[in-house]
Amino acid sequence: QVPVVESGGGLVQAGGSLRLSCNASGLTFTEYIMGWFRQAPGKEREGVSCIDWDSGSTYYIDAVKGRFTISRDNAKNTLYLQMNSLKPEDTATYYCAARAKYYGLKSCLLGTDFAFWGQGTQVTVSS
Repeated sequence: QVPVVESGGGLVQAGGSLRLSCNASGLTFTEYIMGWFRQAPGKEREGVSCIDWDSGSTYYIDAVKGRFTISRDNAKNTLYLQMNSLKPEDTATYYCAARAKYYGLKSCLLGTDFAFWGQGTQVTVSS
């Protein structure tokens, strides 16, 4: 099992910012679609954003468009999620995941066919 490790979560006031990081040692990111997902207490997991590591193409759910930015650092083999203008409804455990590139970027927000998942990092936004 390839370890996938998220970091960067924390407690922030509404309107604040956080940057999540994801490192997956042993994973060749260019061969994968990478995604960020979140799950709030009592709610189903939802896809937040995905990126085709090779092309840089991205998808976002409507709720975070214009506020969140997914990016990658090829040299560090690290995925990021920059979260700005945070809202209390963004409170959740955030997970990083990877699925093979041949599944494509389309529908990645559904969270299907992701073979590798991290343990999650908690993001709490206070009002």
